[in-house]
Amino acid sequence: MNQELAALDATAQAELVRRREISPRELVEAAIARLERLNPMLNAVIHPCLERARKRAAEIEPGAGPFAGVPLVMKDIGGSEAGEPYHAGMRFLRDQGFVESEDSYVAQRLQAAGFVSLGRTNLPELGLLPTTECDAYGPTRNPYDLGHSVGGSSGGSAAAVAAGIVAVAHASDGGGSIRIPASSCGLVGLKPTRGRVSFGPSHGERWSGLSTEFALTRSVRDCAALLDVMAGQMPGDPYTAPPPRGAFRDALTAQLRSLRVGVMRRAPRNEPLDPECRTAVERMARTLEDLGHRVEEACPPALDEAEAGAHWLAIAASNTAATLARCGERAGRELTADDVEPLTWALASRGREIRAYEWLRSLEFVHAYGRRLRSFWDRAGFDLLLTPTTGAPPPPLGHVRSTPEEPLRALLRAGPFGMFTLPFNLSGQPAISLPTHHTPGGLPVGTQLVADFAREDLLLTVAAQVEEARPWTHPLQAASGVVL
Repeated sequence: MNQELAALDATAQAELVRRREISPRELVEAAIARLERLNPMLNAVIHPCLERARKRAAEIEPGAGPFAGVPLVMKDIGGSEAGEPYHAGMRFLRDQGFVESEDSYVAQRLQAAGFVSLGRTNLPELGLLPTTECDAYGPTRNPYDLGHSVGGSSGGSAAAVAAGIVAVAHASDGGGSIRIPASSCGLVGLKPTRGRVSFGPSHGERWSGLSTEFALTRSVRDCAALLDVMAGQMPGDPYTAPPPRGAFRDALTAQLRSLRVGVMRRAPRNEPLDPECRTAVERMARTLEDLGHRVEEACPPALDEAEAGAHWLAIAASNTAATLARCGERAGRELTADDVEPLTWALASRGREIRAYEWLRSLEFVHAYGRRLRSFWDRAGFDLLLTPTTGAPPPPLGHVRSTPEEPLRALLRAGPFGMFTLPFNLSGQPAISLPTHHTPGGLPVGTQLVADFAREDLLLTVAAQVEEARPWTHPLQAASGVVL
């Protein structure tokens, strides 16, 4: 029975509870058993809260929210939960034993929907890299091949969903951190529109508007249902995305005209592109054509602008410096290079050198760049853009790592994994990675669809079409021997 439960998405699990075929407590106990069996291999969940989960499951009545009793896990950055650890991949916060004092609005919404958190998941320090190998908690391993990366920064969440510990997991994305792990672990990964999901009450925005929170799922219907749960303005939010045209769940069955889809079969600035990633895009393009959409070789010219990465880096560095300053305020002392990883210190040092007018100039570039990107939709007349999610399949563990001697090495090696995702953090547009391909060795490779601002509904409609036309499966036994 547990193996059967592991293969169900969250919607199906919730339906079992609603029909009283299983209780919330039984559903949570089954997930705990999977966590205890699989997590030692994967290192996905770093702060289990199992007794709290059992207590909450015992108190939930069927019908108490659309996902009553369904277990999930929370990424250990954002999505704070009162009384639980919050370390953001940092040895410093781990050694301080830092515990969060209040629930985030995201956690409140998930709890109100009936979800039960089993704990918090691993990530790179401060979510800075497209792999999950922090010094504080060690690497998270890919369920498809334990020697490979799960992507990042939402890597622990991705591993937990891909391995079947839970069906859905909280995640966040500041440069690809939902979509890259989705591609690496064979999942559905939607980055919502800027302002769609609240960062409150502790933050108005994160990374100066480049980051957003949402989730990783195995099915498109779970993705849509979760967006209905998590989206919406909350008290004190400085801005919010335009209201949706209706329930996101309704987008799954919406009737579409033939869409005009631009496809990008090369990398920005003609950087190297792995053949498997190109194959994934070509297969997806054929699928979209078979579904009646018009696919053309075209992409926004702004994707070839080399300056965009430098301005993203300036904003990320400034925010890293600010984060370390806040950590120091909590601890009553300034952090030093010994408190953080080499890359984190190098970025924070650069951030402290950036003057206010330089930061504002980068922010102004980002806003103008977003307008140039969006002209592909509102002026050139395209409905969607199709790209690879990443420029290479999941790398071996250790490839995207810095050393004290080469603190920027990880950042330089991260380039292929964010080249298609990062631009849409700058523009704030919604983008989704779908699990449509595997390498000959069995590693997942995703493809990305991008829509205009606030058009998650369009992404969900097309994603549901693709899922029905070419259903993706999550084998009960991956190449590594990780069994659900």
